[in-house]
Amino acid sequence: MKPVIAASLAALACALAAPLAASAQTAPMAAPASAAITEDARLTAFLDAEFAAWVRLQPQLATRLGMKEGGDKWNDISDAAADAEVAWRQDSVARMRAQFDRARLSPEAQVNFDIWALEADRAALANKDRMFRPPLYSRLYSVHSQLPDFLVNTHTVADVTDLKNYIARLRGIPAVLDVAIARTVASEAAGIRAPRFQVETVISGSEKLVSGAPFDKGPDAALWADVKAKTAALVKNGKLEQAEADKLLAQARQAILALKPAYGRVIAWGKASLPKAPGGRVGAVSLPGGAAFYANALKLNTTTDLSAEEIHRIGRAEVARIEAEQDALARQAGLADRNAFYAERARLYPPKPYDDAARAAYLAEANAFVAKTRSMLAPYFGTLPAYGIEVVREPAFSEVPGGAAHASAPSPDGSRPARTFVHLVGDTEDPAALYTLMCHEAVPGHNMQGDIQVRQKGGPKFRAVTGYVAFSEGWALYAEALCKEMGAFPDIAADFMRLDAELFRAARLVVDTGIHAMGWTEDEAVAYMNQTGRQPMETARSEVRRYITLPGQATGYKIGMLKIMELRRKAESALGDRFDIRAFHDLLIASGSQPLSILERRVDDWIASKT
Repeated sequence: MKPVIAASLAALACALAAPLAASAQTAPMAAPASAAITEDARLTAFLDAEFAAWVRLQPQLATRLGMKEGGDKWNDISDAAADAEVAWRQDSVARMRAQFDRARLSPEAQVNFDIWALEADRAALANKDRMFRPPLYSRLYSVHSQLPDFLVNTHTVADVTDLKNYIARLRGIPAVLDVAIARTVASEAAGIRAPRFQVETVISGSEKLVSGAPFDKGPDAALWADVKAKTAALVKNGKLEQAEADKLLAQARQAILALKPAYGRVIAWGKASLPKAPGGRVGAVSLPGGAAFYANALKLNTTTDLSAEEIHRIGRAEVARIEAEQDALARQAGLADRNAFYAERARLYPPKPYDDAARAAYLAEANAFVAKTRSMLAPYFGTLPAYGIEVVREPAFSEVPGGAAHASAPSPDGSRPARTFVHLVGDTEDPAALYTLMCHEAVPGHNMQGDIQVRQKGGPKFRAVTGYVAFSEGWALYAEALCKEMGAFPDIAADFMRLDAELFRAARLVVDTGIHAMGWTEDEAVAYMNQTGRQPMETARSEVRRYITLPGQATGYKIGMLKIMELRRKAESALGDRFDIRAFHDLLIASGSQPLSILERRVDDWIASKT
C-alpha cells in the first residue's frame, strides 16, 4: 500500500491532483540544444530554490529527506497554514511563468515545468475540499497514530541533536492533536462526520498509546520503548555518555507522560462523537456536497477525468476478465475452475491465528523472496535499487487484523532502508499470496521505485518526493505482473494468487465507486469484497473501511496499471524488434512519479525518438 513514496508522502499524493495546465497539452517547437541546456539549468536552479523554501514549511518532509533543519517541529496542519501553502504555490508558479519560456526548455525540463505548475492546481483543488478530510477521519492517516508512527519509524536518532529533537517533537504532540480535534469538530459542524468504526478506532488506538510504562504497570508504551532503545544505541556507539542519557530520558519520560491528557482530549472527542457517528451508508454521496467532492477525489487519485460510472464499468469488466483467466489456470492445475482451486487451497492451508513462529516464518520467507527478485532485475532494468530493503512487522499501536501492507522509501542517503510493513495479527492467509504482495510492496514495486526516486540526480529536487497514486500504485500492480514475466513465482499457486490480487484491485474499482457514488452500505461493500473480491471477512471489512475514509484512493491502483500496460503494448507494437524492455522500464520509473497524462506524453515522445 501506503505508500507512497512513504506513508506521509502517500497522504500528500492522495491530497493533491488536478488536470494539467493548458500549456502542458501542446508540444512546443524544439529549441536549439544549447539554449535548452542553459534554460534547463536555470529552471532547475529556480525549482530547487522554491523547493527548499517549501521544505522549510514541511519539517516532517525535511526529516524524511535526512535533513536536520526543523527536526524538532511538526507540520502545521491548521486551516491557515493550508491556505498559506496554496497561495505560496500559486505565487511560485506565477513567478516561474514570468521568468521562463516553456518552449525554450528540453522535453524533460518541460515535464518539470508542467509538474510544478500542476502541483499548485492540485493543492488548490485539495484545499477546496479540506473540510471533507478532517485529521482524525482517515483509516490510514489519522493524526492520532501518524505522529507516534513518524517518531518510531521515520525520526532516526543518529546523534544527540536527533535525540533532543525527538524529545521536542514529543512535547509538540499535544498542540498538534488539539488542532486536529478542532478541525474535526469544524467538519462535524458542517455535517461531515467520521464513521462510527473510525471513531472507535481512534478511541482504542489512543488508549493503547497511553497504556503501559511510564503511564502505568505493564510493558513499555510504544514511544517509551522506542526512545529508550534509540538512546541506548547512542550510548552503545559512544555518542552519548550514560549520565547525559539518563537526563535526556528523564525529559523524554515527562514529555510522554504529558501525552496522557492530550490523548485524553482525543478520547473525549471520540466518546462525544460516537452517538452521532454514522453507520450503514457512509460514503461521500451521503455527505453535503459529497458528490462534487468525490468527483474531485477521483481526479486527484487517477489523474484522469474518468467519472465514477466509467470507473465502475471498468471494474466490472476487469473482474470478468480476471475470473476467466483464473478458470484457465485452475484447469491447467487439473481442477474444474477457480472455485475448486480456492477450495483446494483452503483445505491445504486453513486460516489459523498467527503465533510467534508463524510471524517469524512469514518475515523470513518474505525477506528471502525480496532478495531473490532483486537478483533477477538486471535483464529488465538498467537502473537498479542501491539501498537496503527489508520486510518488517507493523508497529503494535497501528497493527490490525487484515490490515493492508504498506511501503516506505529509504532516506536519500540510504541510512534508513526502504521498508515494507506487514500486519501479522488475526488469522494467517494462503502462503502463496506472500509472493505477489512482496512484488507489489518491495521489488520491483514500491520499495524499488522509491529507492530510485530518492536517488535522482541532475533534475530538480522536488521530483524526488512528488507522488501520484495512479503512477506509484499502478506501477506496483504492473510489478506484480512483471514478477510473472521474470519467472519469480515458484509455482502455479503463486501465479493464481497473483490473479487473486489483481481481482482484488479490480473489485476495488467497483466497491469504491459503489460506496461513494451509488449509495452502497458498508455491509454491501464488504459482501462484494468477500464474495467477488475473494477477501476473508476481516480483510474485506478492513479494506472497505479504508475506502470509506479515503474516497477515490483505491481507484488509482488499477487505473494506473491499465494505463502502464496500454503504453507498453503501444510501444511494443510501434517498435517491434527495436523495443527495449530495460529502456522502457527506466523511462517509466527512473525520473520519478508523474501524472498519467504526462507519462503517456513521455512514452509517445520516446517511441517517436526510436522510429
